[in-house]
Order: sequence, then C-alpha cells, then structure tokens
Amino acid sequence: MILPFRSTTLLFLFRDEAEHAEKFLGIPLTIWQIVNLVLFLGILIYFVAKPMAAAFRKRQIEIEQRGQEAEKRRAEVERLSVEIQERTVRLEREIEEIRREGIAEGQSARAALLERAEQEAMRVAREAAEEIERRLTAAKLALRQTAADLTASAAVDIVSREVTDEDRRRLVLESASRVKATR
Repeated sequence: MILPFRSTTLLFLFRDEAEHAEKFLGIPLTIWQIVNLVLFLGILIYFVAKPMAAAFRKRQIEIEQRGQEAEKRRAEVERLSVEIQERTVRLEREIEEIRREGIAEGQSARAALLERAEQEAMRVAREAAEEIERRLTAAKLALRQTAADLTASAAVDIVSREVTDEDRRRLVLESASRVKATR
C-alpha cells in the first residue's frame, strides 16, 4: 500500500513540473529549446567547424604543395631519365668506336708481328744456311785433312813395306843430284 501512495505523489509532482516546465521566465519552453539549439550550433561552428575548416584548408594546401613538389620531382626524374638515355647512347657509341679502334689496332699489330716474325724467320734461315755452309766447309776441310793423313799413312806403310834399302839409296842419290842440278 505504500507503493500506490508514492506513485500518486510522484505523478502529482511531475504534473506540476510539466505545467511549470512549459514556460521559463514567461517564454515558452520550445523557444528556449530553439535558442539553446542555435547557441549550441553557434558554439559548435565557432569552436569546431572553423578550426576544422582551417585544418582542412591547411591540409589541402599541404596536399597541393606536395602535388607541386611531386610534379617537380617527376619533371626532374624525366629530365634525368632523358639525360641518362643520352649518356647511355653516347657511351654505346664511344664503346663501339673504341671496339673498332681496338680491332683496327689489333689487326695492324698482328700484321706488324707477322712481318717481324717473317723477318726473324728469314734471318734465322739465313744464319742457319751460313752456319751450315761454314760447318760443311769445315767438314770438307777436315775430311781432306783426314784423307790426306790416311793417304800419307797408307803411303808410308806401302813404301816402308815395298821400298828396300837399295831403293832408298838410289832415291837419296837422285834427290841429291836434282838438288845439285837446280843450283
């Protein structure tokens, strides 16, 4: 039973408040609510919207600056790319020219080496022929000397076997008489 008493009292109090709440300072509550909403929106715009707009503007300016910087960098990259391509083409031409010069120098050096080798071969062949001729002459001389020595030795053997004491006396006498006659 206590419960119904309390609920009745609460309802009575709320009813009085509801009648009382419909007006504040003689102005209807709806107008206060509208004024409150306008003030809230004004404060919200002043403290939130303006800083947010400024932040968004600042961010937009930063993005535009970054875009400009990116465009400058892209232009720089393109310029460097063109420069690198030009250098590459120039280097390829220089490499090809150096290669051609190297081939030409190699061929001329090869020709010079071949000519020197041919001259050296001719010199060696000439010197070898001269050496062969000298050795052949020396061998012929040695052969003649050996043949003469052998012939003289064989003659001495034959003469010593065949010549008698009487032949020796006769030869000495003949030699002496020839010597006298020539004088």
